[in-house]
Amino acid sequence: MDVDRLLPTPEAADLIALTREIADKELASRVDEHEAAESYPEGLFATLGEAGLLGLAYPEEYGGGGQPYEVYLQVLEELAARWAAVAVATSVHTLACHPLHSFGTAEQKERWLPAMLEGRLIGGYSLSEPQAGSDAAALACKAELTEDGAAYRVTGNKAWITHGGKAGFYALFARTAPGSHGISCFLAPGATEGLTFGKPERKMGLQAVPTTSAHWDGALVEADRRIGEEGQGLQIAFSALDCGRLGIAACATGLAQAALNAAVAYANERTTFGRKIIDHQGLGFLLADMAAAVDAARATYLDAARRRDLGRPFSRQASAAKLIATDTAMKVTTDAVQVLGGYGYTRDFPVERYMREAKIMQIFEGTNQIQRLVISRQLSAAGA
Repeated sequence: MDVDRLLPTPEAADLIALTREIADKELASRVDEHEAAESYPEGLFATLGEAGLLGLAYPEEYGGGGQPYEVYLQVLEELAARWAAVAVATSVHTLACHPLHSFGTAEQKERWLPAMLEGRLIGGYSLSEPQAGSDAAALACKAELTEDGAAYRVTGNKAWITHGGKAGFYALFARTAPGSHGISCFLAPGATEGLTFGKPERKMGLQAVPTTSAHWDGALVEADRRIGEEGQGLQIAFSALDCGRLGIAACATGLAQAALNAAVAYANERTTFGRKIIDHQGLGFLLADMAAAVDAARATYLDAARRRDLGRPFSRQASAAKLIATDTAMKVTTDAVQVLGGYGYTRDFPVERYMREAKIMQIFEGTNQIQRLVISRQLSAAGA
């Protein structure tokens, strides 16, 4: 059951049609195999890049798609409805491109951005550390300028890196001075001497794309790969995360839509007491609540995206979208398992995977408790 989308241009409608075609052919046909085997889909992201789906939200002059966030997020939702791990990795890649695009110099953008937006280099986002998740200001990984000023020597450990060990570059945040204003951002190559990665985490879901730790053992990152000024790192990180939260909201909505589709299809086929189970009011109302929740999640992330596209503040709306969409995904996927009954608890149907995948969406890009903190602080500031 495809979503009936309200899109701003015929070009956007064509893009959604192309996305659905690629997602059905390349994602839906492979997801079960790779998630079950926990195997990485080699070549898939190159295919998405060649189709122009990895740089949609960035300018055409650098190889991007020149699409508004409103359209990019709906593309992401279509990917997530087929394969959540791939959609999340696509969102993270877009997130990792943000520092260079928004804070890099013209020379830096001309040098590196086209390969990133065209998908020749896949990105990872390296902010979190074992002791610094929600508290990004507590980063301990250090970047010290060498005596000749040609490079930064990076030492320390990073955690929870999507595409860790597979990405061609990482948006790396490391400490260049004490205090919350002592964090800087770097565009670090994936193949850097002195950079090693841990074994992929044994996750509940999203198993086809690795999440790893990273160890920087005095690795050298060229000084011209610093993005922005020294000490500007947290500003860059938080700016990127506002956009990343919208990406996760879209992914969560796509996952919830997939669960709703599966539940509705089953309820239209299964019969009890001589009627389709969807025609029993108790179950029909449950499905109606699921559909209403998915529609509301989509409307919330689209409202935030349209604010961003208009150049208006959207940080609070991004947090609200991430909070609402991911909580919706958790509830709708759980309810989908309930609709299928015992079958929903088996791996013969995808809804048990959807439920496992939904949980992490309430955690990454800032836990939902952090989203409530962001929203409440903005409400407090507005009322001061």
